[in-house]
Amino acid sequence: MLEHEAVQPQPSAAFVGGRLWYSRPAERWFEALPIGNGRLGGMVYSGDLVERIQLSESTAWSGAVGDTDVSPTALENLPTIRELLLSGEYAAAQALAAEHLPGRPSSFGTNVQLPSLLVDFDLPGLTTGYERSLDLTDAIVRTRFESAGVVFEREVFASHADDGIVVRLTSSAPATFRVSFSEASATVEGDTLQLTYQAHEDLHSNGKVGATVDLRTRATTDGTIIAPDNCLLIENATATTLLVAVGTDWLGADPTERPARSVRNEASCETLRQAHLDDYTPLISRVALDVGRSSDAVRYLPTDERRALLAKGGDDPELLALYFQYGRYLTVAGSRADSPLPLALQGLWNDGLASGGPWTNDFHLDINTQQNYWAAEITALGECQLPLFSWIDTLRASGQKTARELYGVPGWVSHTVSNAWGYSAPGWGLGWGMHVTSGIWISLQLWEHYEYNQDLGFLRDRAYPVLRDAAEFFLAYLTEDPATGQLLSGPSDSPENWYLTPDGDQCSLSMGATCDTVLIEALFRICAEASTLLDTDDTFRGRLEAARTKLPPFQIGHHGQLQEWLHDHEEAVPSHRHTSHLIALYPERQITPRDHPALAAACETTIDLRQSAEGWEQTEWVEANLMAYYARLLNGDKAVSHLRALISDASESNLLSYSVGGIAGATENIYATDGNTGATGALAELFIQSTADEIDLLPALPACWPDGEVRGLRARGGFSVDITWREGHLTAARITAHTAQQSIRVRYHNEVQELLVNGTVELTPGR
Repeated sequence: MLEHEAVQPQPSAAFVGGRLWYSRPAERWFEALPIGNGRLGGMVYSGDLVERIQLSESTAWSGAVGDTDVSPTALENLPTIRELLLSGEYAAAQALAAEHLPGRPSSFGTNVQLPSLLVDFDLPGLTTGYERSLDLTDAIVRTRFESAGVVFEREVFASHADDGIVVRLTSSAPATFRVSFSEASATVEGDTLQLTYQAHEDLHSNGKVGATVDLRTRATTDGTIIAPDNCLLIENATATTLLVAVGTDWLGADPTERPARSVRNEASCETLRQAHLDDYTPLISRVALDVGRSSDAVRYLPTDERRALLAKGGDDPELLALYFQYGRYLTVAGSRADSPLPLALQGLWNDGLASGGPWTNDFHLDINTQQNYWAAEITALGECQLPLFSWIDTLRASGQKTARELYGVPGWVSHTVSNAWGYSAPGWGLGWGMHVTSGIWISLQLWEHYEYNQDLGFLRDRAYPVLRDAAEFFLAYLTEDPATGQLLSGPSDSPENWYLTPDGDQCSLSMGATCDTVLIEALFRICAEASTLLDTDDTFRGRLEAARTKLPPFQIGHHGQLQEWLHDHEEAVPSHRHTSHLIALYPERQITPRDHPALAAACETTIDLRQSAEGWEQTEWVEANLMAYYARLLNGDKAVSHLRALISDASESNLLSYSVGGIAGATENIYATDGNTGATGALAELFIQSTADEIDLLPALPACWPDGEVRGLRARGGFSVDITWREGHLTAARITAHTAQQSIRVRYHNEVQELLVNGTVELTPGR
């Protein structure tokens, strides 16, 4: 059995942070390095002749809140659509739904790409000794090179503490350079450059509405500042600091107030840097991971070369650990406790492709926004979810209106996509727009935050009202199947998939899709548990428990797969990227290999069938999703194979993940945050999995990582866990309770022990 004793936590030698570095400047977006303070972001190119920082800001949205998003004919046609689906007249139901159900946003909008800050240099000669890097331990991009014997050095960081981007430019001899924005309409006043920008576009909105954006940069220098039109000319300088700030009028704010205040900061660069480190370092340093050392022939190469070698089949465990910490870095850089909006499809950053293409850079609620926060709780960044929770409050308010107008019931509901104002109506196309349980799925993040932190005040004041209101909707919304007595959702999608009817028609809408049932079961179960914990709503709890018993069970189809729909339809697109019914594996635990081996095998069959189908739609979030599935299936080797594929085939030179061109209407690779953050959350599940009752140590340790250490991962119940293993076996684990003394069951393979944890307890395998 596991032996244990109370101990004091010991320092770890595990791998904290990491460093991305390159031997040449970035020439394109997917080579630049990301920085962010939770609201203001930048992609740093580190050019020798031209430094470019492409700016983005979370509230720089086109569009506006809508009042007529719900189809006015939806409610009156819902009963007929349901009757058609229940009677097997799928094509007729699909046709009627296409006419009446899609949303009708007047100006949905998108987060838009902002102009770039440009610094043009007059160099004395050719560049030599070039190097640029992003150190995850301090979130600073550094650049160094020489030109004709003059050493040029830069530091760029996004300061959450001082609400702006700091650019430090130094040289060993006086230099001259010009500071400007990529939009020529900037104005100059003394040492400050200002640009007012309208976040208008006519692809996802009407081209007339959107945020007013104020961009400013101020220079302090030991040289001379000259102010010609549209730029700052700095001459004979050896040390210059640029403060860059952005404000918008989102929700009625004064767009000039924030940047005007931020750029007038008189602190020295050293003071600004230290405030940044004091604010950032405690977050990133909470978790460390060591899965082995890479060879010297690999570990000292530039990051893009290491990635290329990995894609050819090379072994580089330190690069995989770096990718893990990179997902944590992007979570911190893009979503802080006081951020005005959560991570969008492209996180805090914006390559201009999602916002200027067939998608929007918005909030996709049929897995992507959820994946953006998979890394948060388990890797000790729970406070980074707070802007998501505030936005869910906005979504709930909008969703109450949608519930009344579209479905004629109380509570709240959302669908597949949303925007900065909490759009909750269906999407404007069938096949993707009718994911009616999206609000449950995103709200599971609230429950997860409670499970990890055990804060009853948070449960009572923030989580339970949202979840209870959603449960009110689904109690009223569910339809009883006259043939079976089961309670069915619908009409809704199984995102974003289609099936073949018995007549050979392709349809997307159905009643009782498995993903809906999984999420509704989770919602009713969680609300019942929360009401018990809070000692409230006894009658409501009884209604929930009665309804749960009437939900359809899981079914195994004729291919041996977990059925995606209530009936065993053939898939119209067997290679489809979405496997939403497998959320029963992750994030839910309604199917586990230990408790439901036949259903777990059916889940694995589903994955195998999809991947083996011609035209398998492999992309970034799918690889992260498969990592999570295989972690829960206790197959770490397959999980790591998908991590390698994610880095090799769906991440770029700067290790940012992308959605592969040719899928979902994209004509080229488009950046998406979810691969990075989703992979980090999934990877953590190889080392620790937890429920409210049990912590499972090394449940899916891959054979390729025989020796290693992880420190600081979090477990449900309010615990943090440090684990060390050698030759594939656990050698030590430290479990720390962050709340009062607690009992917990700890599992290592088939060994299970009940522990009473007060402070820190160390476990070692019994001899």
